[in-house]
Amino acid sequence: MIRSVNRTGVLLMALILSGCVLKQQPPAPVEPTQPVEPTKPVPQPEPVPQPEPIPQPPKLKTINWDASVQPLVAQMLQATNANTDAGNVLLVDRIKNSTNGALQSEKATDALQNALKNNGKYTLVSADQITQAKQTLGLPADDSLNSRSKAIGLARYLNAQYVLYSNAQGDVKTPTLQMQLMLVQTGEIVWSGTGTAQN
Repeated sequence: MIRSVNRTGVLLMALILSGCVLKQQPPAPVEPTQPVEPTKPVPQPEPVPQPEPIPQPPKLKTINWDASVQPLVAQMLQATNANTDAGNVLLVDRIKNSTNGALQSEKATDALQNALKNNGKYTLVSADQITQAKQTLGLPADDSLNSRSKAIGLARYLNAQYVLYSNAQGDVKTPTLQMQLMLVQTGEIVWSGTGTAQN
């Protein structure tokens, strides 16, 4: 009897132990899943175009007209010492552009007139007188087709005894300046000089 109880106890024990091993945990409840909507791609911001670097314009060389005309004016005043008397009227004609480009003729002419101010040998015809005379004679104020004969004609009209005719020629970046001082009455060239424009 004790053996059968023991056997039963062992069996019972075996069953309990085996029940522990065999007893499975219930599966975790599965939550119902929502239907997954396809995800829309997140819009990427459009790339901002980078501004292209602005190319630097080529550096323009400017001509120092004051420094360019001063030496020539000094030569002229020295060379014409014997030929002129103080008080002679001088017409400074607009510098003619015979270069291979656009030249600042007005600045050059202004520099020439400034260099001759208070020179003690010549009385300059004023810019206003020249402008009025050109209008009267039907010449454009910025006449780029100026010539020696036009300059002498203008000087005669203004009762000037001398005319300074100037021409810039060659490369526009470093033009060569040629100046001629002429007697209005005869057209004779009493002085001429050449120099290179200074940057």
